[in-house]
Amino acid sequence: MNRKYFGTDGVRGLVGQFPITPDFALKLGWAAGKVLAASGTREVIIGKDTRISGYMLESAMASGFAAAGVNVALTGPLPTPAIAYLARTFRADAGVVISASHNPYHDNGIKFFSGAGVKLNDEVELALEAQLTQDLQCVDSAHLGKARRITDAIGRYVEFCKSQFPAHLSLEGLRVVVDCAHGATYQIAPAVLRELGAEVFTIGVEPSGVNINEHCGATDLVALSAKVQELRADVGFALDGDGDRIMLVDHLGRVVDGDQILFILARHWHERGELRGGVVGTQMANLGLEKALNGLGIPFARSKVGDRYVVELLHELGWQLGGENSGHILSLSHTTTGDGIIAGLQVLRTMVERGQNLATCCEGMTLMPQVLINIRYQGQHDPLTSDAVRQAMAQAEAVFAGQGRILLRKSGTEPLLRVMAEGENETQVREMAEQIAASIRTVTA
Repeated sequence: MNRKYFGTDGVRGLVGQFPITPDFALKLGWAAGKVLAASGTREVIIGKDTRISGYMLESAMASGFAAAGVNVALTGPLPTPAIAYLARTFRADAGVVISASHNPYHDNGIKFFSGAGVKLNDEVELALEAQLTQDLQCVDSAHLGKARRITDAIGRYVEFCKSQFPAHLSLEGLRVVVDCAHGATYQIAPAVLRELGAEVFTIGVEPSGVNINEHCGATDLVALSAKVQELRADVGFALDGDGDRIMLVDHLGRVVDGDQILFILARHWHERGELRGGVVGTQMANLGLEKALNGLGIPFARSKVGDRYVVELLHELGWQLGGENSGHILSLSHTTTGDGIIAGLQVLRTMVERGQNLATCCEGMTLMPQVLINIRYQGQHDPLTSDAVRQAMAQAEAVFAGQGRILLRKSGTEPLLRVMAEGENETQVREMAEQIAASIRTVTA
C-alpha cells in the first residue's frame, strides 16, 4: 500500500488545506484510536508547539480519540522529545505531537510515538492509512474516551533533562545564549541551563502563535551568532520549534552543526570508553565526519534521511549515537528520540570535562564543502527520473571522478526537491549543484 498522508515525520502541510484541517485531524485521531486500541491502547498523550493552529488541531485530535473510546491527556506546549518521555513515564500507550518542527507558523503537522517513546514503524503507519479509508463510527456513549490535563508536565521534563547531566558537574561560570525559536522549549531550556548553574541569556522566548521559527532558531542563526559575540558568551544554543533539533554557535560566532556535534560526542565518549559501537549518520552527513571518525577507529554507517531511520539503524547495529547534520542528535543511552536540550547538555558536559571551549572541541574534523539547493515542486511527474536530470547527474559524477558526490531526494516534510553536492573544491561543488538544479527547474517549469 502506498502512503497517502504520512511522510518521513508524520502528516504535515499548510494549515487549512487538506490534510491539515480540523475534520481530517478528527478523522486521524479516530483512526489512530481504532488501530492502537486493537492492541490494547486506552490512553494517549497529546502535546503541541506554540503555533496558533495547535489549539484547533489539539481539540480535533482529542475528539477523534474520544470517539474511538481512547482517553487523552493534554500537556499544552511541550517539546516533541518531552512527549516521547512522558509517554513512557505515564505508561501511556502512545504520544501525539502537533507540530511542524522548523517550518513557519502557517504549516503544522501531526506525528506519533509509541508507548516506548519511539516513532511508529511503517507497519503501524500503513495500518493508520488503511483505517482512514473507513467511515468514522463512534463507540457507544458508555465507552467514549475522556480528556484530562497534565498540569506538571513542564516541571517533570525539566527534571528529566537535568538528570541527564552528571550530578558531580556544574555549568557554573559558563555564559550561554539560548534561542528557543519562540517554540515549545521557551519555558524549559532556559530553566534547565540556569538550574545547572549557567548564566543564561535568551532569544525567541516570547511566542505569539505566529512568530515560531521567524528569523530565529536552528534554521536561522544570524541573531544568535551576533548575540553570542555581543555578550562574549561561551556558547549559543539554537533549538527548533519543537525542540528535537539543536545547532550551536561557538564563542567566535561560528556555527557548529549536527555533524560536528556527533564528532565532538563520539570522540569524547570513545576516549572515555563510553561509546558503544559507532556512529550512524544519514546520506546527507558530511564526508568530513566520516573521515574524522575513521581516523579515530570509530565505525560509521549511513541511513536514509530522517531521524526515524537513524534510530532504526542504531537499534539494528546495537549502537547508541547518531543523527543528522540539521541537528537531530540521537543518544539512546540518554533518551529514545532526538532531543535538542539533552544533546546540548552532552556537548556542555564534554566542554567541562575536557576543559575546552566549543571551538577547540571541534578541532580534529574538517567539513568538506557541501552545497544544498532546495527547489519547490508541485505535480505528479517525478523530475528526478527525466533524461535531462540524469544527464546532468552523469556529467557531475564524471567531473568529481570519485572525489565528491551528488545526492538528489524529495523532502519528506515539504514539497521540495533537494540537490546536495559535496567535494573537495568548493567552486566545483557549487557549479555542479547549480547545474543539476538548473536541469530540474527546466523539467518542472
